[in-house]
Amino acid sequence: MPPATDSAEGGAIMVRLDDLLHERRMTLTELAERVGLTLANLSILKTGKAKAIRFSTLAAICRELDCQPGDLLAYAGSIRAGED
Repeated sequence: MPPATDSAEGGAIMVRLDDLLHERRMTLTELAERVGLTLANLSILKTGKAKAIRFSTLAAICRELDCQPGDLLAYAGSIRAGED
């Protein structure tokens, strides 16, 4: 899954939703129904194309997948030029 990049920060937020769904043997459609989101919006999050996520959405996903936000999101930083 491609990471969502933020060139201003020099790093990327990776969304591990696909991995968590696979581990829990749950479909994206099933999760969408459980958390009350459209399949399209959840798909945008899954593919790493989302620009933001509401805390209420994050909490609902974590509740249904029995996980922590850190299980769902990961930061892959990089060192910016000129920083030590």
